[in-house]
Amino acid sequence: MDMMQELIGKAGVLIEALPYIQKFAVSTVVVKYGGNAMINEEIKNSVIEDIILLKFIGLNPIVVHGGGPDISKALHDNNIKSEFINGLRVTDEDTIRIAQMVLVGKTNKEIVSLLNLKGGKAVGFCGIDGSFIKCEKQMTEVDGKEVDLGYVGHITEVDKHIVEYICKDAYIPVIAPIGVDENGQSYNINADSVAAAVAAAVEAEKLILLTDVDGVHDADGNVVYETEKHEINKMIEDGTINGGMIPKVLGCIEAIDSGVRGVHIIDGRVPHCLLLEIFTKSGVGTLIKGSNY
Repeated sequence: MDMMQELIGKAGVLIEALPYIQKFAVSTVVVKYGGNAMINEEIKNSVIEDIILLKFIGLNPIVVHGGGPDISKALHDNNIKSEFINGLRVTDEDTIRIAQMVLVGKTNKEIVSLLNLKGGKAVGFCGIDGSFIKCEKQMTEVDGKEVDLGYVGHITEVDKHIVEYICKDAYIPVIAPIGVDENGQSYNINADSVAAAVAAAVEAEKLILLTDVDGVHDADGNVVYETEKHEINKMIEDGTINGGMIPKVLGCIEAIDSGVRGVHIIDGRVPHCLLLEIFTKSGVGTLIKGSNY
């Protein structure tokens, strides 16, 4: 009887997921894959399995990955100091060389390999391929003054046709956050910004950012489960949102302004967080809703 109840419970989960599967069938979902979900083996496998399942049941997942810990380790091994300003890595000539080598040559191919190993069909590339992500130098502001971050890119254009062409078949695109300017110079780009720009370009139904936090927190430290653009802007202005969370939420707002209906900042440390966020009533993070949500 206990086994029968367990089976009935599993059937209940599938039934709960059914309306969401029907609603989002053939929809495009951009997943920014990073943080602890790339390090913890159990979580890594559950995220990869979630992405493959999304593809098999009719959605079009697009993966944009980070790789900060891998870059930091490689820089440390080469005696190159890491420095961050406003959550963005200062990137000189040595750093961009290491970042490109790690993100494109190591991290990207590891994700592609794991997706393929578990039954998916993945293709990995970066913004240099076909000048897929065009960018220009990005500056930042500190105490009212512009600061040069080096080879850190601000996205000016995303060629959606490359991604859409790959998605039409059974393939899952896996994108490394390296872009290129009009002179062929490579730039390191914040992965959250790349995910947001790609989501906007392909008019994705959802953008999901996997993070190492349980969502956006209010001034009292409580998770904000649902919010809108104007509330996020207020939280940035009053300092409630700060540091590395700033480029995340700015990317979210940019995606929403470009037509993405909902952006989810979710806890990537939770097993099968993608399935829980998309196919159940309860969430595992913060949903920033667009006006058309």
